[in-house]
Amino acid sequence: MENDSNGIRSEIERANQKFMETFRSGDAAGMAALYTENGMVLPPNDGFIEGREHIQRFWQSVMDKGVKSVELRIREVEQLGDTAYEVSRATLALENGQVIDQSKYVVVWKRQNGEWKLHRDIFNSNLKAEG
Repeated sequence: MENDSNGIRSEIERANQKFMETFRSGDAAGMAALYTENGMVLPPNDGFIEGREHIQRFWQSVMDKGVKSVELRIREVEQLGDTAYEVSRATLALENGQVIDQSKYVVVWKRQNGEWKLHRDIFNSNLKAEG
């Protein structure tokens, strides 16, 4: 399903481009700044990662595991005032381009001072669980 309510898709595409570029540059503090002050990351097999300091540590740990790029592909976006939600796909790769994970995610975005920030970010892998 492709949804573009009031041009929100292009705004979220720009925000996602910034996310991908910031990750590729290895800037964990920059990653955290893309979230609201009370933003949350809800990764699989872990608890709530709340606030920018913890979000920075989370993204640094992902980078420390050798992940060098995250590619995001929007499937659906809808805006509700200063809130939007996105349902999309992500591909994580090592420096040599080897794909190590493909996942799906939902982000709740909040517009603050004219800029879209990630507010709630939940994702899970498409890889089969081991065991």
